[in-house]
Amino acid sequence: MFGFMPDLYTPSYQVVGDEEAVIETSQGTIRVKLDGAGAPLHVANFCELAEAGFYDGLKFHRYVPGFVIQGGCPNTRDMSREDVAAGKVGPDGRPGTGGPGYRIKAEFATNPRNSHVDGALAMARSQHPDSAGSQFYFCLGPQHNLDAGYTVFGTTIEGLEVERALRAGDEIVHIQIVHESRGE
Repeated sequence: MFGFMPDLYTPSYQVVGDEEAVIETSQGTIRVKLDGAGAPLHVANFCELAEAGFYDGLKFHRYVPGFVIQGGCPNTRDMSREDVAAGKVGPDGRPGTGGPGYRIKAEFATNPRNSHVDGALAMARSQHPDSAGSQFYFCLGPQHNLDAGYTVFGTTIEGLEVERALRAGDEIVHIQIVHESRGE
């Protein structure tokens, strides 16, 4: 029905529960409190990818004013800002169609805080609920119509103005995972 879907991946990263992501972009820094209790697979997956440097140098490829800014597609790595913004096909394929080579199980139905509030960090996916991998988005305003179908795994605590300034083609310079309780 949905074509071939690889087995679900279980990240090896162990969620502590106090993780925050410091996302350095070409427009500035965003700080997100990750929800390891509500979406442990998504947080573990995101932390694992971030710590491996997967997101470094990728571009945001989708911007819909008042809706979302989306990034995390590896197809954008070797593309110019201008080509990503124009939606051109790059050497690795069309922006928005790439991933890490695996998928994770959806958690939107089990996360008690799965609310697409302004600044929510959530995982993008294809039609199949269990098809998320590396692409994520920030909500640019409340998007509660997405609550029943997409997993929220964090909330912006600093940098809403940066999210609003991001456009397709802007770069994810680096994502660092820090621990709130250790003051890192």
